[in-house]
Amino acid sequence: MTYTDQILNFLSQINIQTEETSITESTFVPGILIDKGVLKYDPEKLKYPGDLLHEAGHIAIMSPEERPTIVGDVGKYRTPAQDDEMGVIGWTYAALKHLEIPIEVVFHENGYKGESYMIINNLEGGMYIGLPLLVWMDLCDYETFPNMKKWVRE
Repeated sequence: MTYTDQILNFLSQINIQTEETSITESTFVPGILIDKGVLKYDPEKLKYPGDLLHEAGHIAIMSPEERPTIVGDVGKYRTPAQDDEMGVIGWTYAALKHLEIPIEVVFHENGYKGESYMIINNLEGGMYIGLPLLVWMDLCDYETFPNMKKWVRE
């Protein structure tokens, strides 16, 4: 089973809807578009399967009220004080551990503004980026992370 298949199966299990489609417009992450709670992807343009997992993390930690309203770049809908990127990094780490996917599949060298090495070192060293936000959202507990109580914010 490919990493893409493994990730898509997981997303189905946690009720994050995905849709394989042709994406013609420019997107924040090549081959992926968040569209009102649906993770759309174009297999012809998708460069890194781990990007599917990370972008799904944005959907997972959105409030139920936000999910049907956000299309495209999540950052355009948020002020800097509302940015959820750190929480998404923590969620993504928990998901890749759950799936037993190598961390480099998600935090690849061509993403994260050149900071993937630092992110990997922090996470693997027990410095869990975004953990307080995930605990506040009641998705996990400090003591048991990266195990999650639930995968999608209610």
